[in-house]
Amino acid sequence: MNTQNKLYKIATLFFLLLLGFLIFLLAVFKIVIDDRKLPALKISEKNRAIRGAIVTNDGFNVASSKKLYKISVNTRCIDPNKKELFVKLFSIYSGMEEKKIKKIIGRKRGNVVLSYAMNPKRANLLRELAKKLYLMDVFIEYESNGKVYKQGLSVKESGESRLYPYKDILTPIVGYVRKYEDEGYTRIAGVKGIEKYYEEKLKPIQDGLIEGYRDIGNNIILNRESKIKKRVDGFNVHLNIPILLQKNIENILDRYKKKLRAKEIIAAVMESRSGKIIALASSNRFDPKNIRKRDYESLNASVIEYSFEPGSVMKPITFALLLENSLVSPYDIVRTYNGRFKLGKKIITDEHKEEWMSAENVIVYSSNIGIAQLAQKLSHIQFFQGLKKFGFSRKTEIDLPYEHTGYIPPLSKFKSEVYKATIGYGYGMKATFMQLLKAYNVFNNNGKEVVPRIAGYLSLQDGKQFNLPRRNATKIISVDTAARMNKILVKVVEKGTGVAAKVEGITVGGKTGTAHIVKKGKYAKSYNSSFFGFANDKKNRFTLGVTVIEPKKVYFASQTAVPVFKEIVDVLIDQGYLLPVINE
Repeated sequence: MNTQNKLYKIATLFFLLLLGFLIFLLAVFKIVIDDRKLPALKISEKNRAIRGAIVTNDGFNVASSKKLYKISVNTRCIDPNKKELFVKLFSIYSGMEEKKIKKIIGRKRGNVVLSYAMNPKRANLLRELAKKLYLMDVFIEYESNGKVYKQGLSVKESGESRLYPYKDILTPIVGYVRKYEDEGYTRIAGVKGIEKYYEEKLKPIQDGLIEGYRDIGNNIILNRESKIKKRVDGFNVHLNIPILLQKNIENILDRYKKKLRAKEIIAAVMESRSGKIIALASSNRFDPKNIRKRDYESLNASVIEYSFEPGSVMKPITFALLLENSLVSPYDIVRTYNGRFKLGKKIITDEHKEEWMSAENVIVYSSNIGIAQLAQKLSHIQFFQGLKKFGFSRKTEIDLPYEHTGYIPPLSKFKSEVYKATIGYGYGMKATFMQLLKAYNVFNNNGKEVVPRIAGYLSLQDGKQFNLPRRNATKIISVDTAARMNKILVKVVEKGTGVAAKVEGITVGGKTGTAHIVKKGKYAKSYNSSFFGFANDKKNRFTLGVTVIEPKKVYFASQTAVPVFKEIVDVLIDQGYLLPVINE
């Protein structure tokens, strides 16, 4: 009996040991296969690239990007005894008020977002704080559904923000951007202006990536086994425009807009030989970071998106075509009928009433009657093709999006005497400001056309520079024709309608133009006035243009656009772009 009891006890003990061992194996197996959300030994961190900057000629970032960071924490992991310490330290490192932090972390237990838009400087400080909080045991483990968690302060990239530190300077030329979501990350893309035209250059090139083993603070340990892919931000676009010159010209336009009660004033300065735009300004600007409903009309760049009948600034173009085709001499005599002339059923009038004028003085004193008669000498093909060659009804190819082409009538219309006359003095067609500036530049560049360029070159963050492609200058008229037109335009300023633009010691030439505006199919009592020309010293040559849109106080170009032009030339002298020759 004793032997049987002993065997029974031994068998029972063996069974219990076997059962215990099986339970242990099952427990180990469950631990191995169960998803416990333990931190991975290896982690990766994406370092997203950002959009390139837009930089002025004198090194000011008029548009740049910065990253934004989302800062979050699991409130269950904050040691209740060290909650005050967490709040105080987070407030110091983040710049947020303690009251606000307490309110956020007190809303619920679990993951809470402390900030969606922390700046990069603060984000780096908070990364350092996260490590210190781990070492100070501010964060504790907690268990949920049989799993153990310990999550500290999380600092993650949330998006990109575009900065315009100088607000409305250089708008609408700089343009603006829109936001869009890319896998939960806020990206930006250009909508107008330089931001849009150079979108493919400005946008981020390559996101960076760091991969490696983690430390106790969940930070990547950088060693030989780490993998790093370099972040490459978008190209910086460097403009030919210096901010000081631009701002001074904008101030002039702002003052004259108020004085003349104009709808808008636009102006530009271009290096005649290179085509570099060194100023391109509008009185109607906006803050790209804070666009309001009243700014909507100002979002379009009028220099290329507003087409208008140019008026008398077209007379020199017509005269240049006559000279180029050997159809007129500057010294020919033209009858101007004391300022009133009938062509078909149309009555043409002049402000400057003379019975006779030299062909040259038709331009100097802006005779509609004179140019209407001279235009008849051009064949319909010569006139039509000549205007096309000068760039009308085609894009200037300036580096801005949404450029309008303007309008000239079809070839058949140029067979009409009336059409020839009206187009000869700038009616019955439409042009943009930039088309006129580019055309006038031909007179100051030995008869050659150049493409206007706002941007000069690109660069990367390491400083490496890349030239933008340039198109060779194209001959439009002969050197002799350009030289003659140059002299005639100087005479306009010396003796004619542009005398208010005269500057001692500087060679200034140009032509006025005042044109009715069509509204609802009829010419209204509203006008655009312009002055296009040039200002040169012994070394430098600049082509300038000013258009005043719908001035209400006075409307003649000699009283509106010309004084603005003159003040811009004065600024060019003050800032050393032009050096007057002083005759003692």
